[in-house]
Amino acid sequence: MARGDTGKWVARAGTTGGGRAYKGRVATSWYLGIGLIVVLGLVSIGFSRYQYQHPTSAPVVQPAVGAQWYAGISFDVCGTIEPVLPPNTAATGIQSLGEGVVQIAPKSAAYAGHHAVLGVLVAGYSGLVLTADTVAYPGTATYRTGEACPSGTPDAGKKGAVVVEHWPSFSSSTGVVVPGDPRALPLANGQLITVAFVPTATALAKPPQSTINAVLSAISGTPPTTTTTTTVLPSTTTTVPPSTTTTAPKTTKKT
Repeated sequence: MARGDTGKWVARAGTTGGGRAYKGRVATSWYLGIGLIVVLGLVSIGFSRYQYQHPTSAPVVQPAVGAQWYAGISFDVCGTIEPVLPPNTAATGIQSLGEGVVQIAPKSAAYAGHHAVLGVLVAGYSGLVLTADTVAYPGTATYRTGEACPSGTPDAGKKGAVVVEHWPSFSSSTGVVVPGDPRALPLANGQLITVAFVPTATALAKPPQSTINAVLSAISGTPPTTTTTTTVLPSTTTTVPPSTTTTAPKTTKKT
């Protein structure tokens, strides 16, 4: 090769960054890169189109606003089952319907989903107190863990503790003791709850059968009536005028 031709070849190689073989590899890599970019672009467009046509939303945690759930609750103080909570009306929608039935019908997001807990019922019922170590049934004394049960009760003289146990449904055979603050207990449809102040290791029972029956009736569509309003209309008497008899005058036919 002549010296002049060699110089020209080196100049051309310098413009491509290498020799003839390297020049070929650069072209192949460039085309592969462009192809990969095109493929990734098409995949991205297709995925975006799929997400647009199939939007995903976060699942709604129940009970949502508008739900109608029912649970049962009873109170055991030193071995004595207290009367059922009378009906009340709460702005939260979580309230007592009487017969031991708790209605769980959140009226706003503040009391729905994870916020529908036993503490909402307690806070909305006058005279009802419940914490991890304190319980008070409306109209009765306040009991604190470590205090002795009063005389006249089945557990008189024994030190008691606040215990809350719940059964996920009326058919559950085993209850679950609520750890920590019982006000954080999530409420559920068909759930049964016993709030108690009893000596340690006392086996709690479900709410009475009458409450269970009332909960089942409520779930089936016939909840207890919270209030009964009877409207008496004034009686009205309709006087029928005495009947009258009209006698036509007799006529004598002349012969």
